[in-house]
Amino acid sequence: MNCKQFNAIKLEEVLFSLGHHPTKQNEKEAWFLNPFATENHASFKLDKRNNIWYLHSEGIGGNNTDFMQKYLNASVKEVLEWAEKQKFFSFQLQNIIQKQNSLKQNYQITEIKELQNENLKNYLHQRGFSTKVYPLVKEIHFTIGEKNLYAIGFENFSGGWELRNSFYKGSLQKKDISIVNLNNENQNETGKRIVVFEGFMDALSFVEMKPFFIGDLLVMNSISLLNRTKEHLKIYSEIHLFLDNDKAGETCKNEILKSFPEAKNHSEIYALHKDLNEYFVFRNNTKIEKQQQVELNPKQEQEESEINQAHQTYRRKR
Repeated sequence: MNCKQFNAIKLEEVLFSLGHHPTKQNEKEAWFLNPFATENHASFKLDKRNNIWYLHSEGIGGNNTDFMQKYLNASVKEVLEWAEKQKFFSFQLQNIIQKQNSLKQNYQITEIKELQNENLKNYLHQRGFSTKVYPLVKEIHFTIGEKNLYAIGFENFSGGWELRNSFYKGSLQKKDISIVNLNNENQNETGKRIVVFEGFMDALSFVEMKPFFIGDLLVMNSISLLNRTKEHLKIYSEIHLFLDNDKAGETCKNEILKSFPEAKNHSEIYALHKDLNEYFVFRNNTKIEKQQQVELNPKQEQEESEINQAHQTYRRKR
């Protein structure tokens, strides 16, 4: 392994392997307690898109190699020797993707079971999901080439799977829409109400936010399945749209509303966010921040009170 390969590994995975987990996160970034020292408030920022870090409490940052040099107090050579022994999942994927560019995808699903893997459960929990979404997904074990991999799986109408874990996003077998029936024991009632999403993480977010919803969920899994989606919506009398706030989502929304004028668009609820899942993660992180603010220890409260009193005294003197 060289520096370029090591720096291409997701730093999030490196941190997880060392026992560090985010205190809050969204699609773009994650915040951790200082991995190099003890602190009470997260000052270590991970930029997920650029895979770089910045430690605000010390004013330093860099890539994976920079991080591990400081963490291990080691040379670049020693860091790469350490990394070689870790067998990082995303490094394995680098090799797999390179092979896929020149060869047809050679995969095989080896096992489908109820969600049991702790890493996958932690992935869901870190994104704000509870155990109530477990019945809606499966644990999928599969091979690509000679590599054994696993991920959270969400099944579609044709028996294909949408796959997610901390370091992988993809699909296996045929692409199709997914339909989930919620809280409706009477199958004769199916077909009255449906909610439409682009991705299954949005659907899981909806389940967390509306646990008593009765009806069907439709996940498009790809905007290329818009016509397939519209065909299925014909049997429903009540249609709700929770599509992404981007150009593709806008196009899908307009096309569906053109065919079903009575459908209701709800994207204004998360207008400041890319999609419902990003809004859900933001909402959960905001709740955590408020709880942390409330849970100030007595010493902190006293210090803040003294500062406020001193400031008020100074203003009166002026």
